Amino acid sequence: MGFGIHGITIQLYEQTQTGVDAFNRPIYTETAVDVDDVLIGEPSTQDIVDGRNLSTRKITYTLGIPKGDIHVWEGKKVRFFDSTFQVVGKPEQGIEANVPGPWHKKVKVERYE
Repeated sequence: MGFGIHGITIQLYEQTQTGVDAFNRPIYTETAVDVDDVLIGEPSTQDIVDGRNLSTRKITYTLGIPKGDIHVWEGKKVRFFDSTFQVVGKPEQGIEANVPGPWHKKVKVERYE
């Protein structure tokens, strides 16, 4: 059963601790990994209002994450459309078996400058 809708490949920046600094704080290296079939959509009016009310952030896009994805999205940077974005808040996730279609998680992002 095909849906006729396909997402794009985006880059998710994962962090790996590579050491500690002179104050014993962790040092991280970022590595871009490709995530395929991610839907890019406009945020709802409520998403924009909630983002501004809670953190003065402006939600730019909402990402639909495919079922089976195991990446950690909270607090990460992502890249698509030749721009970098920051994930805002925690992903909203449904139970894979109960959500129709190939996507079950929603991630909100803001432009990262």
